[in-house]
Amino acid sequence: METAEIRRRWLTFFEKKGHTVVPSAPLIHDDPNLLFVNAGMVPFKPYFLGQETPQWQRATSVQKCVRTGDIEEVGKTSRHGTFFQMNGNFSFGDYFKKDAIRFAWELLTTSQDEGGYGLDPDRLWATVYEDDDEAERLWAEYTAIPLERIVRRGKKDNYWHMGVAGPGGPCSEIFYDRGPEYGQEGGPAVDEDRYMEIWNLVFMQYELSEVRSKEDFDVSGPLPAQNVDTGMGLERIASVLQGVDNLYEIDEVYPVLAKAAEMTGKNYGAQSGHSAGESHPDDVRLRVVADHVRSSLMLIGDGVTPGNEGRGYVLRRMLRRAVRSMRLLGFDEPALPHLLPVSMDRMKQSYPELETGFDRISKIAYAEEEAFRRTLAAGTTILDTAVVRTREQGSGVLSGDQAFQLHDTYGFPIDLTLEMAEEQGLAVDREGFTRLMQEQRDRAKADAKAKKSGHANTEVWKDLRAAGETDFRAWQELTSEAKVIGLVVDGEQVQEIEPGQRGQVILDRTPFYAESGGQIADEGIITADGVHLKVVDVQRPVKGLIAHTVEVVHGPLRAGVPVLAEVDPEWRLSACQAHSGTHVIHAALRQVLGPSALQSGSYNKPGYLRLDFAWGQALSPETRSEIEEVANLAVRKDLPVSASWMSLAEAREAGALALFGETYGEAVRVVEIGGPWSRELCGGTHVGHSSQVGALTVTGESSVGSGVRRLEAFVGMDALRYLARERAIVAELSGIVGGQAGELTERVSAMVTRLKDAERELERVRKEAVLAAAGSLSDNAKDVNGIRFVGHDAGPGTGADDVRAMVLDARQKLGDGAPSVVAVTGAAKGRPVVVIATNQAARDKGIKAGELVRIAAQTLGGGGGGKDDIAQGGGQDASKSGEAINAVEWRVGELGG
Repeated sequence: METAEIRRRWLTFFEKKGHTVVPSAPLIHDDPNLLFVNAGMVPFKPYFLGQETPQWQRATSVQKCVRTGDIEEVGKTSRHGTFFQMNGNFSFGDYFKKDAIRFAWELLTTSQDEGGYGLDPDRLWATVYEDDDEAERLWAEYTAIPLERIVRRGKKDNYWHMGVAGPGGPCSEIFYDRGPEYGQEGGPAVDEDRYMEIWNLVFMQYELSEVRSKEDFDVSGPLPAQNVDTGMGLERIASVLQGVDNLYEIDEVYPVLAKAAEMTGKNYGAQSGHSAGESHPDDVRLRVVADHVRSSLMLIGDGVTPGNEGRGYVLRRMLRRAVRSMRLLGFDEPALPHLLPVSMDRMKQSYPELETGFDRISKIAYAEEEAFRRTLAAGTTILDTAVVRTREQGSGVLSGDQAFQLHDTYGFPIDLTLEMAEEQGLAVDREGFTRLMQEQRDRAKADAKAKKSGHANTEVWKDLRAAGETDFRAWQELTSEAKVIGLVVDGEQVQEIEPGQRGQVILDRTPFYAESGGQIADEGIITADGVHLKVVDVQRPVKGLIAHTVEVVHGPLRAGVPVLAEVDPEWRLSACQAHSGTHVIHAALRQVLGPSALQSGSYNKPGYLRLDFAWGQALSPETRSEIEEVANLAVRKDLPVSASWMSLAEAREAGALALFGETYGEAVRVVEIGGPWSRELCGGTHVGHSSQVGALTVTGESSVGSGVRRLEAFVGMDALRYLARERAIVAELSGIVGGQAGELTERVSAMVTRLKDAERELERVRKEAVLAAAGSLSDNAKDVNGIRFVGHDAGPGTGADDVRAMVLDARQKLGDGAPSVVAVTGAAKGRPVVVIATNQAARDKGIKAGELVRIAAQTLGGGGGGKDDIAQGGGQDASKSGEAINAVEWRVGELGG
């Protein structure tokens, strides 16, 4: 049974049981504690926490998930993977243990011909919490599992909570016996490789007041309503129903692995020579490729782009690990163009949007692979330099600092550093590298913990939300009469706020737009009798609740009083121009570049907008001008702007574009500009007609990551002001060069050409002067304990190339007869440089240029190195050039004789 069919049967079964089918949320979720959705229940968490009222009593979903905590273990075992899908059925105060158990048993054991999964009942085991007599009784009463296959286990295995105060309760896990070839008999308590967990039923029935660890927590009492949260790993049940050993061999993953094996000439699973329990390195690498290619496909599909931090860093790391693994398998050409389409072809059955968006997805992935190939080339050069320095220092170990810098700064994988260092006869201080990596992880964990603890106290917002949803009036009006529902200062609810204080005001209705969808919050005022508040920010701390951050100018303001909330009309007009302008630019982009130039993020504020979009190369000036012209023509046409509500399915059918990373409900707001020309899901504020956007001028275009470009623009009066500044600059330059504006380019170009010609002539004259000075250096050689020594400070304005030319010229003129050393210092842009050369006779006496240059460079406050015959160094203090020459001369005297 294919994975897509297993997924379909799950949703069909629970829909027939009265569950609402909820589409998978994007992997990017609006939870500050999570990089990605990592469990099937995450989108439902506000309902379980009581922060929001669920729209349904029963729901089911197949949720996309990514877990990256053990990314280093991927491929080493058959259990670890990054992307996975979690089948879930949920009850919000409706059915409880009995029906959860009955539903699970029915779906698992009903024959495949009748729409079930057709598992052998004799192979199923159940575990229950050690004190949960009710669950044990229900398993025995409503299923064919005998008591000896119903196992009681402790808190570690069969009790669930979120790790913080909140809902919790016992759980019941279902295991499938894969047979004696997978391990010893005795049930899941004996061997969880043979007895594989396929489904976990969580019974939320208690309120936990404090959680100290997985097994140490306090139960304050029963929840007001009992809930059910279940999770079945789709990949796990697929491996059972498809009769394969692990998730890497199911139909959605194995084709990528097989393609990678074909490309590299490897035979997966046929490698030998490794101890029991260990996989052959090639098998591990093939699994890494299969897992990471699929995970990257899904992440890019949901709007993640490669970067150096957060979600982007995780994606970049996975893409690079896949490419690196292919390289270690012997494939040095670009690999993703062969592998990514294979993964898309398998996943599109469940996620058809991957096929329609594949042009964008592939551009981003292929650009990242090409960037990594360049990184490998650059990193190899940096590594070679580090190897040379390590050898010069007489060490056979590359330092952990250098290995960590290669990994952290340049994205150079540690295993590649180990491999290439070994090829050159060096070891790597792996302990030092590991220590630095751990320090970095500890910092990240501490930061995450701080964020989590800061977010964990949601009680104040939960209590305020219980009073009702904020009536959001920003689409209809700029002024609203309202009532103060609550006041919050420093995270605590208060009864009043006084002049000089800053806090949050919750109103029963508001005309203020709360920041979302790339549009920043409105500004304005809230007033009452004797009260004047300046609104500086507006946010949604929980869904349905709007909080106004205010500065109290006059007051105090008390909870419960009526107020007048007023948005600054000029601010709102400029914000509407910017947001509508963003839609216009997006539509113009797609018209000029094609449908694959899809928005991946945006930001707009009064008068300014920026838009990130999928594209693999810089736009030419001509293309930028064309986009700007198309956008302004749309503005001139005075296209109607409208907003309407419809179901998500209807919006998709109509071709409405969704912003990546946004979570949409069943009912969505669709904003159109000129009908189908621009049709997007959007909750922002907009102008009434496109002409109200005013002037629109593109001011910049740049790269913000592999396969992602950014356009910036001004709109309305800000665009006119920008053009006025540009016009003033043109007029000033025209006056300076003495011509009309139309002649400016030609005249400036001619001036630049003359300037470059003059610079080249000056450079020629300067080099002649340098060589002339070098010609007399050898005449000033002096005897230092039997060594001919030339020491010279060429002074400011003499760069490294000039100094090197002088040294080589002087050494050549001194000849090879007697031992000779030439040391010359110079300085460019205030930074000193020293170059030292020795002839063969000096080297025969043990005088090495590399050693001498380190002495000089230390005096200059820097470092250096090189070969025995010529070496170069630098420093910080050019005033000590004379001291550096003297130090070298003293050392030459020591080595002479």
